Amino acid sequence: MREIYLNPRRREFDWPLLLSAVALAVVGVLFVFSATEEASQDLPLYQQKFFQQIIWCAAGLGAAGAVCLVDYGKLARWSRVVYWGSIASLVAVILFGAVRNGGRRWLFHLQPSEFAKIAFIMVLADFLSRPVEELRRPRVFFAALGYTALPFLLILMEPDLGSALVFLSVCLAIMFVAGVPNRFLRRLAACVVPAVVLMLAMIVYAPAKVTIVKPYQKVRLLSYFGLVGKKEKESANYNVNQSLISVGSGGLFGKGWRQGTWHELGFLPSAGAHNDFIFSVVAEEEGFVGSVVVLALYTVLLFSGIKIASQARDRLGQLLAVGVVTLLFSHVFINIGMNIRLMPVTGIPLPLLSYGGSSVVCSLIAIGLLHNVHIYRKSY
Repeated sequence: MREIYLNPRRREFDWPLLLSAVALAVVGVLFVFSATEEASQDLPLYQQKFFQQIIWCAAGLGAAGAVCLVDYGKLARWSRVVYWGSIASLVAVILFGAVRNGGRRWLFHLQPSEFAKIAFIMVLADFLSRPVEELRRPRVFFAALGYTALPFLLILMEPDLGSALVFLSVCLAIMFVAGVPNRFLRRLAACVVPAVVLMLAMIVYAPAKVTIVKPYQKVRLLSYFGLVGKKEKESANYNVNQSLISVGSGGLFGKGWRQGTWHELGFLPSAGAHNDFIFSVVAEEEGFVGSVVVLALYTVLLFSGIKIASQARDRLGQLLAVGVVTLLFSHVFINIGMNIRLMPVTGIPLPLLSYGGSSVVCSLIAIGLLHNVHIYRKSY
């Protein structure tokens, strides 16, 4: 039974959260335009990627606003319906989805895995916002693992290893904050860590005829762990190496907006400069200072989320906020780490900066859910 609070609702805006999100969205539009200007200058306006990014930002802001109109407690009542709808869409992707760049991840120009992340946060937060005594029951713990395993495996089949791993980080964060007993979490870690190591070993050392992941994914992992020859490593790391050069060439203050040359000359992949490698475009054109500004905006966004979690009126709100913060942090850490060769290339978008309708809309919905927790927080 969920506790009932009689505190009046406070509808003040969390300006640091909202302004940092809007600023990141504006930066995203500006640098998507810069990264695609040369390739799309002969296209009509509605086909240019920066204009499409503006449309998606507007749609995402509208959806975020709609989310804020209803108390998150009422939204949570529909979490299981939303969750199972997202599972159905993931199954549809595997059966009927369009294949692009070696992966089957799109359904009617949308990427259901992005929407599944929001649904997963909602259902797991709602499921674990129960009395602490119930969290000590093994069946509750295994049910939570079931909610995690289903989208994880379906997304892994697409294949989209990066997005699948995000589900694990969100699951662990929500479980930890919810108060799942440490003995369960230790046993989970004792199972997950060897399983991940075994899976990596199977991918790396499996015979050529055995297909566990796509060939390009295997090459990326082999290259990341230094298990390929020099020529193969140079080929596999070409995009990341060019990203590093692009980041380094920006210097302290950068070359100036629309003055970047690495993507214009085609050294950065044309399909990734405005998407997976958008951070390298920012670093080249705005330099170290511009990169720090972007990181500062993400820091404000994430710390605002942590503050909202600490002020939530109940455990449901706290777990929703923690889930959203973990989701955003995972994307930022993996994407920027990929751009500077700290992480293997996984295709994780940079929230609000990378080009892509599903990513932008879902990032704004997640921020709207976070702000919903702030609006309906307790009063002091």
